[in-house]
Amino acid sequence: MAHTTHHYVCIHGHFYQPPRENAWLEVIEKQDSAHPYHDWNERITSECYEPNATSRILDEDNVIRNIVNNYSKISFNFGPTLLSWMEVNARDTYEAILQADKDSIIRFGGHGSAIAQVYNHIIMPLANARDKETQVIWGIRDFETRFGRKPEGMWLAETAVDTETLEVLANNDIKFTILAPRQAQAVRKTGEEKWDEVNDHTLNTRQAYRCSLPSGKSIDLFFYNGDISQSIAFNGLLNDGKRFAETLLGAIDPQDEQQQLIHVATDGETYGHHHKHGDMALAFCLDYIEKNEKAKLTNYSQYLSLFPPTYEVQIIEKSSWSCVHGVERWRNNCGCNSGGHAEWSQQWRKPLRDAMDWLRDTTTTIFEREAVSILTDPWKARNDFVNVILRRNEHTIRHFLSQHAKENVSPVKVMYLMEMERNTMLMYTSCGWFFDEVSGIETTQVMEFACRVIQLARQLDDTDIEQQYIQHLEAAPSNVATYGNAARVYEKIVIPSLINLKRVGMHFAMSSIFEDEPEALTIFNYSTTSESIVKKAAGEQRLAVGMITARSLVTLSERKFAFAVIYLGKHNIIGNISIDMEPDNFTGMQFRMVKAFEEGRLGDVIGTMQMYFGPEKYTIWQLFSDEKRKILESIAQESMAELEQSLRKSYNSDYQLITALANNGLPIPNAYRSTFEYILNADLVKSFMAEKINIKEMERISAELTRWNLKIEDTEKLSRIAGESIWKELRRINSERENVKRLQRLNRLFPLLKKFALDPNLHKSQNQYFQMSKETHHQPTSEWSDQFALLGMNLGVKVS
Repeated sequence: MAHTTHHYVCIHGHFYQPPRENAWLEVIEKQDSAHPYHDWNERITSECYEPNATSRILDEDNVIRNIVNNYSKISFNFGPTLLSWMEVNARDTYEAILQADKDSIIRFGGHGSAIAQVYNHIIMPLANARDKETQVIWGIRDFETRFGRKPEGMWLAETAVDTETLEVLANNDIKFTILAPRQAQAVRKTGEEKWDEVNDHTLNTRQAYRCSLPSGKSIDLFFYNGDISQSIAFNGLLNDGKRFAETLLGAIDPQDEQQQLIHVATDGETYGHHHKHGDMALAFCLDYIEKNEKAKLTNYSQYLSLFPPTYEVQIIEKSSWSCVHGVERWRNNCGCNSGGHAEWSQQWRKPLRDAMDWLRDTTTTIFEREAVSILTDPWKARNDFVNVILRRNEHTIRHFLSQHAKENVSPVKVMYLMEMERNTMLMYTSCGWFFDEVSGIETTQVMEFACRVIQLARQLDDTDIEQQYIQHLEAAPSNVATYGNAARVYEKIVIPSLINLKRVGMHFAMSSIFEDEPEALTIFNYSTTSESIVKKAAGEQRLAVGMITARSLVTLSERKFAFAVIYLGKHNIIGNISIDMEPDNFTGMQFRMVKAFEEGRLGDVIGTMQMYFGPEKYTIWQLFSDEKRKILESIAQESMAELEQSLRKSYNSDYQLITALANNGLPIPNAYRSTFEYILNADLVKSFMAEKINIKEMERISAELTRWNLKIEDTEKLSRIAGESIWKELRRINSERENVKRLQRLNRLFPLLKKFALDPNLHKSQNQYFQMSKETHHQPTSEWSDQFALLGMNLGVKVS
C-alpha cells in the first residue's frame, strides 16, 4: 500500500470532573447519589479512569489475553482540579496517567500525548481578559508540575473559543487546540487570497489548519470528525471494539493522495463510565489498528511535527462543541439541556451569570484597592498563586510572599486576597450552567464558591455584599416549587454549609469526645492545638473541657476558643464554645464542671456551661458532614454490636430447638428465620474481613443458608467486600510464592461466590495476577503452577 505511512489515527479523550470540594474544607463530602461509592469522583475513577490505565483485551473466549494502558496510545487531557483529587485519592491511577505520557513520548517520536486544560473549565469566551490569562497560566503551570514538561496543546472547556482566547493561548506558547467541525467558518490554502466558507459537513477534518491572529501570531487547530465522535458518545459504536476500529479506518479517503489524520474527540468518561466496558472497546480498537497496516496511531503533536498545516482557517466566534447556539448554554435559556425534564426551563441561567459577574466585578474593586498597598503587582501575584495551590505548605507560601508581598505585610491579608480570587475563578466552572436546574449539585457548588468569595471579601471590606448578591439571585427562577428561585436555594443549601473558625473550634470540641489523643488534630485544611484539655468519663457519659487554637492552613488566620462538651450517650451531645473567655474564668469554669461531673451532678454541669458560655448550644448536627456520619455510624455500630450479641445468643441457644421443629415438619417462626439470616450474614462478612479468607467458615455458612432457605441481605455491599478480600489475598500470595496452600484456599472460594450469587469486582485482582505472571521470583512446583493456572481461569485471565 503506497500511502500507508500517510494515514494516521488519533483518538482524544477529555477527562474532567468539576471541582466538587467543599469550598471551606476542600474535601469532597459524601454524595449519596454516587452510592455505593463515597462520591462521584471515586465512582467514575472506578468505572473509567482506573480501567483505562489497566484495560483488558479479550480473546475469542472472552478471557483476558493482555492488559494495557490506553492513555499511552491516545491523546488526552485531564482537568487540573481532577488530577489534584486523584493525586491524593487515586494515587496508582494518577501515577499510571503520568507514566502513560512518558511512554507516549517514546512511542510518538518525542511528543507526549497529554495536553493541558484551562484550569477549572470556565467558558473562555464569557470570561474577561484577565480571567482568560489566569486560566491558561494556571493550566500550564499545573501541567508542568505534574508531567514535568511544557504542554504543546491545550483543551478549552466545551471547546468554547473566540479570537481573544486563541491570542492568550498563542501568547503562552500553546501550539494547538482541538475544536468541533461546526466551529470552522472558512478555509483557504496557504498563500491564496480567497476564503471558502465551510460547515460541519463540508470541512475536511483530515488535516490540521493554521489560524492567523490579529497580533501577528498564529495557532494550529484540529477539527475532529464529528460523525464518528457522535457515534462513539451516543450511538453505540463502543459496543464493538472491532467495528470502532474499522469505522475509523473506513473514514480514510482512498481518493486523497495527501497525508490524512482520522481523529475523534469525546468526553473521556465515555470509555467506561457512560458506556460500561468502553475502555475495553477502546483497547481492542487501538490494538486492532496497530496490527492493521492501513494507518498508524499518532497524537496531535507528532502529527504537527510531521505535517505542518498547509491550509488556513477562520473560526466562528463564541462557538462550542455542546451548544448549537454558540455559548448560550452558559448564559441563556437557549433550549440546550440534558433532556431529563422537558417541562423545565433554564431561565435561571442568565440571572445566575449576571449575579456572578456582579460579584466578580465588585470583589475586583476590593482586590485592587486592598492589594495595591501590600503587593508589588497584584495581577502577576494572582497568576503566580497557582504555585501555592499546587503545593500548599509553609515553604511555598513563604516563597510566594517573598516574591510578591511588600515589607511588613500581614500574610493573612495576602491569603485572603488570593483565596478570594481563586474562589472567584472556581465559581465560573462551566458545569454550574450546563444542566437543567438551579438547585442541582453542580449549580449549588458554584454558588458555594461564591459564598466563600463573599466571606473572604467581608474580611477585607466592611461592606456586606451578600444581601445584594442574594437580590441578584432572586431573579433566577427554580423549576422546583420548594425553592422558587436561586436566592432560596442559596439560603437553604449553601449558607448552612458555610464554615468559619468558630465552627472548626466547635467541631474539634465535639470530636475530642471520641478521640483518644485530641490535643492536636488536623481537621481537613484546619489545624487545631490545645493548651489545656481535660477529659473525664463515667460509664457511657463523657466530658471534655479545654482551650484550643484553630488555624486555617489556607488563609493562615487563627482564633483561640474555650469549649466544653458533654456526651450523654447515643447521639446526645451538648457543646458550647467561647471566643473571648478570660484565662481566670476558664480555669474556674473547668474546675467547677469537672467537679460536678465527677460527683454525678449532670444538671450542675449543664447549668455551669450555660452560666459561662451563654444559652447558645451546639449538638452533633453542627459537625461537618462526613465526620457527623462517621460518629453516628460509630454510635450505631455499638448498638448493632449489642443487638448482634443478643441475636447470637438466641441463635446458639435455640439452634437445636429449631432443628427439631424442622425435622418434625413444623413451621419455623419468622422471628427465628430473621435471627438466623442476620447472624449468618454477619458471619459471612466477618469471614471475608479476616486476616485470611476463612473458607471453612464460608462453606459452613453456605450449607446453613441452603438448609434454612435463607438469602444474602446485601449482595452489592458483600460483593465489594469480596472483591477487596480477593485482591488482598492475592497480594499475600505474591509475597509468599512458595505457599501453595494459599492458592488452593483462594481457588476454593470461587465456587462459593457463585453459590452466594456474589459478583465481585475482580479488576485489581486481575491486574495483580497479570503482573505476577510476568515475574519469576522462584521456580514454581508443578502443583503451584497448576493452582496458579486454575486461579487464572477463575479470574478470567489467560497468560502464556
